[in-house]
Amino acid sequence: MKKFQPQPGFVVQAYRFALDPNGTQEHALRSHCGAARAAYNWAVGWVTASWWQRRAEESHDIGEAGLTKWRPWSLPALRKAFNEAKQTDPRFAAWWQENSKEAYSTGLANASAAFDNYAKSKNGKRRGKRMGAPQFKSKRKARLACRFTTGVIRVDADGRHVTLPRLGTIRTHEPTAKLLARVQAGTARILSATVRHEHGRWFVSFQTEVKRDLERVARPDVAVGIDLGVKTLAVMADSTGEIHAVPNPGHYDRARKQLRRASRVVSRRQGPDRRTGQKPSKRWEKANAARNKAHHRVANLREDALHKLTTAVTAEYGTVVVEDLNVAGMLRNRRLARRIADAGFGEIRRQLTYKTRQRHATRIIVADRWYPSSKTCSGCGAVKAKLPLHIRTYTCDACGLVIDRDDNAALNLAALAAAAAAGTGVAGDQDTAPAVSKPRGADRKTRTIRLRRTAEAGRAGGATLPHQRQTETRDRTQAEALTLW
Repeated sequence: MKKFQPQPGFVVQAYRFALDPNGTQEHALRSHCGAARAAYNWAVGWVTASWWQRRAEESHDIGEAGLTKWRPWSLPALRKAFNEAKQTDPRFAAWWQENSKEAYSTGLANASAAFDNYAKSKNGKRRGKRMGAPQFKSKRKARLACRFTTGVIRVDADGRHVTLPRLGTIRTHEPTAKLLARVQAGTARILSATVRHEHGRWFVSFQTEVKRDLERVARPDVAVGIDLGVKTLAVMADSTGEIHAVPNPGHYDRARKQLRRASRVVSRRQGPDRRTGQKPSKRWEKANAARNKAHHRVANLREDALHKLTTAVTAEYGTVVVEDLNVAGMLRNRRLARRIADAGFGEIRRQLTYKTRQRHATRIIVADRWYPSSKTCSGCGAVKAKLPLHIRTYTCDACGLVIDRDDNAALNLAALAAAAAAGTGVAGDQDTAPAVSKPRGADRKTRTIRLRRTAEAGRAGGATLPHQRQTETRDRTQAEALTLW
């Protein structure tokens, strides 16, 4: 499906508001989200049924010409097949008319995207962690969400209600004046709306096309290097030599005592048990809601702090230099995993990326993952072979410079802005010259090669079923591309 491209001078932005639905409206919301989950499960079962059927037929030595045809997973094909099945399928025939068609379209679109991601991952065309075949969504664990793209989708003129297809007018918990003013002025256009249940309440998120003028930064000629850490969340050093440290709020650590107490109360109540069919008691549900509320408060505090930090940085500097951290690998350290997750390293980089490019049209540079920012002397450029993590002060053996290791790393990152502009290929900026080899001055650490599933020629769900493991190293390239149709 072709990705939506906003018109020049406009950006795609989301506005999210909390809802206060009444009992009837909440029942309708849950029904729509349940319909989306049911349509998703139907699509997964309908597509994979042909995979298993071909598997069974191949075991009986049936030729390729006699095998069951592959069922397509494109969104138009799934819609056509579902519209035919919902009339007679006993799982849908009695109640499918109670919900908007957008509910079922949401589930089918999610299933189509899931199969596309699986096929691209199996073909080696998708970056990131290897994805498995789509699985059925559990009614107990699935996140309640439904997306509306057609019909009456608007923010009411009173600023306290929104209108959605089949759900009607729902009161919002907070004013919608910020989006309403833009819509009335003609600087925003609503593209879609998504309702979601999270943090114990309902939210609606409007995807809009908004006219946004670029904002000039306070110091466009100054570059800043940001070194992220656990004890100190960020050490920022700019190209003028000024160093500023941002302490780590540690929201989760401060709430651990409250969370332990809440978890202890939950463990003493009668909770659900799927093996025996035991239902949770009212006291368990009340205690679990209190524990979830504490978790949600920590998440909201963390999100607010990170947004304030990244907004302040992108509004001041013309160039921002960050590190390409292997956050997933860092989380495997059981001694630091909790603090690293609480700091939100990946979220900081994500926010810096879109805020620099969309709001200010400034530059963000991502240093190479193997760049020794902490081991390099910011004064003379000498590189240490080893610098253990417990040594917090950097002492240069060449020039005698003594400096905090985080300050030293931030200064080195700030210096990369000039190197990237010169085209040395040290930093990972898209606008620089092609990368050239540069000696690191320190040995790299290699990772262990792990086994992966073999990507054989044929369809994504072909002769080898998704759950059957094969033997192929992770770094081996694909010898032949998979054909999906």
